[in-house]
Amino acid sequence: MFTAFFYLLRSRGLKVSMNEWMTLMEALDKGLHQSSFTGFYYLCRSVLVKSEADFDKFDGAFLEFFKGVEFEGELPKELMDWLTNPKEKPGDQFDMERAMQNEWISQAEIQKMFLERLEEQKEEHNGGSYWVGTGGVSVFGNSGFSPRGIRVGGEGGKRRAFQVASERKFRDFRQDNTLDTRQFQMAFRRLRQFSAKAEEAKTEFDIDGTIRETCDNAGKLKVVYDRPRKNTVKVLLLMDSGGSMDYYSRLCSMLFQAVSKSNHFKDLQVFYFHNCIYSKIYTDPQLRPKSVIPTEWILKNLSSEYKVIIVGDAQMEPSELLDPSYYNYGARDNITGIEWLTRFREKYPHLVWLNPSERPYWGGWWAKTYDIIRKDFDMYDLSIDGLNAALKKLMVNR
Repeated sequence: MFTAFFYLLRSRGLKVSMNEWMTLMEALDKGLHQSSFTGFYYLCRSVLVKSEADFDKFDGAFLEFFKGVEFEGELPKELMDWLTNPKEKPGDQFDMERAMQNEWISQAEIQKMFLERLEEQKEEHNGGSYWVGTGGVSVFGNSGFSPRGIRVGGEGGKRRAFQVASERKFRDFRQDNTLDTRQFQMAFRRLRQFSAKAEEAKTEFDIDGTIRETCDNAGKLKVVYDRPRKNTVKVLLLMDSGGSMDYYSRLCSMLFQAVSKSNHFKDLQVFYFHNCIYSKIYTDPQLRPKSVIPTEWILKNLSSEYKVIIVGDAQMEPSELLDPSYYNYGARDNITGIEWLTRFREKYPHLVWLNPSERPYWGGWWAKTYDIIRKDFDMYDLSIDGLNAALKKLMVNR
C-alpha cells in the first residue's frame, strides 16, 4: 500500500527505514488514523519523520503525492462557497471578552462541536460566535478572532487555529534555512569587551609566548604565562512569553539555551513578560505570580552598561501598548506599555529588539503595534543574519 509514497519520501531526502514503513502499515491496519485523511497525515508524520527539521520535506512530499486526491463529503461545497465568497466583508472589530472565552475550550470539544455545526448549519453566517463563518469570534471559520479553533477556508492570518499539512507551518525548521543552538552561540561571541590585562594576575598559559621563549632557549622548554583577559559585557535578556509567541517557542528556546551556555559574560540577567513590559516582570516563562518582581527594580539596580536584548513579536491589541489603565495580570497599570519600553530605551543606550515574526501582512491591530515599536526601537529579525547585525549594533559605542 502506498509503495510509491515510500519511494517519494526517500527521494525527497527523508531517511524512512523499512521497519518504520512496516510500523505505519501496522498502525493503519489497526485504524490508528481514525479513518480520516487528516488522521492519516498525522500518523504518517509521527511514524516516519524523525526530526522537526524534516517536517517541511515531509509536507512537501505529502502534498506532491496526494494533491490530486479528491475528498468528497469532508466539507459541503456550499459551505466552502459561503466561506470563500461571503456576502459581508469581514471587519476587524471583535468582541474580545467573548472571544477569550474560547481559550478554555479543549481541542476535542472544538472538533466535536465542529461536526455538530456541519450537521446543523443550513445557511451562511458571518460575524457571530456560534456558526461556521467569516469574521466574528466563532471557533470555526476564517478572518475572525479566537485564541483557538479550526480555520476553514480563507487565510491563516492570526496563526491561532489548529492547522494541517497544506499550510506547511514548519517551513522555517529546514536545516538549510534555520538556526541551531550552536549557530546562536557562535553569534554571541560578538558580545565581547575584554578587560585590560594589567588588571589580572599571570595565570593563563601563553602558547605563542611559550613557543617563542622555548625557541630562544635553544629548544629547552620554557613555559610562559600571561594575564587573562575577561569579558566585561553584562547582558539583560527580556523575552515575550505566551500567546502568539508560542508559535516561536522552539526558536526562542534555542536563543535562550545559547545565551545561557555563553558563560563568558560578566553577568547575565533573564526576565519574561507577556506582549509588553509593564510594572511587573517575571523570572520564569510561565509568568507565575511567585516569580514577579517590580520592573522599577531592574531600572534602578541594573546599570546602563548592560547590553539589553528584547525578544518579542511586537503584536498585540493596541490598548495593551497604549492604554494607561490596561488590566495587567490582576492589577491596573497606570503607565502605558510604550512608556515602560521608552524608559528602558532611555536608560540603556545599547538596546536591540529581536523579532521572530515578520510584519503582519493583514494589517489591523497587530500591524499597528508592530509599526509603533519598530519606529522607536532598533528591530532585527530573529535569524542568524539578524542576530549578527543586532549584536554588532550592541557593541557600537554611543
